[in-house]
Amino acid sequence: MGGYLKSAGLKLLLVLPAILWWGCSSGESEVALDLHWQPLTESNAQLPPGIRVFAGVNRLLPLRAWYVEVDERSPEIETTVVMAADENGRETVSSMAARLNASIVVNGGYFRMDLNPTRHVGLLMIDSVVIQPNITAVTRSEQRFPLARAAVGFSAGGAIDVAWVFNRGDSLLEVSRPPAHLPGQPDTGSTTFTQGRFWPVRAALGGGPSLVSNGKVQVTADEEVFFGTSIPKVHPRTACGYTADGKLILLVVDGRQEASRGVNLPELALIMQQLGCVEALNLDGGGSSTLVAGGRLINRPEGGRAERQVMSALAVLYEAPQPSGYAE
Repeated sequence: MGGYLKSAGLKLLLVLPAILWWGCSSGESEVALDLHWQPLTESNAQLPPGIRVFAGVNRLLPLRAWYVEVDERSPEIETTVVMAADENGRETVSSMAARLNASIVVNGGYFRMDLNPTRHVGLLMIDSVVIQPNITAVTRSEQRFPLARAAVGFSAGGAIDVAWVFNRGDSLLEVSRPPAHLPGQPDTGSTTFTQGRFWPVRAALGGGPSLVSNGKVQVTADEEVFFGTSIPKVHPRTACGYTADGKLILLVVDGRQEASRGVNLPELALIMQQLGCVEALNLDGGGSSTLVAGGRLINRPEGGRAERQVMSALAVLYEAPQPSGYAE
């Protein structure tokens, strides 16, 4: 946070009352951000029952964020993974929302912007078909790190899960913890990949790292080998998670602009924990972070109204109940 303070005097005294200090599982001291959440009344009036959008602001940091609460227990609501329909493999979130008549769409997983057509980086599974498997391993300084990166999955019954996942053939296997990698120290003795259990999901989206596990902040950036990348730094963010009573939480945080600086991974995890998530996952961020609700762009990607084209997204669909006695 020090890089965002212009002085160590009065500015610091103004910021401290707006934050609470917490201890993360890594032992580092980070801040939980007070965002003063308020419902977006106008947007919520356009959304179906069980889907609500909230806006949060902290003018001292500064920070702006929005989250969507989705009641996945509603039989009329379905959240699923979708992908771009354009030939280059990319499409704006607003275009996806209009094409699918979706109530909510947020950007999804990582992808290669330097390729045409683009390629997904990480797990992409739609309608029980694995379109792109999870990454099996990465190399850092000529050392190989086998991976079980985090993903969000949706079962046929509507249940949500966030898990560390790896592929074995056409099957997805989940593990209770990823390998205990550290920078420069691959976990060569890990038993992770001998203890996988079948992950029964119909749709899944990889991202990473995991942010919250069993209700506790647990940022597994090292274990999922995001060190040596820019991902742990302060950025605009998109995250997803779910609460103990089965509500889906989708969060977008603006960044790289005067009105909102963005957040790092521990700050993002603490926000998701404050919103009640028992499990949560970081998705693609930066200029990709986009939230469309009721057909309207809610946030300001990169400080403007122009959207980056992305490859994958999470879409919340609503099918209104038919009147009693309805017949085909």
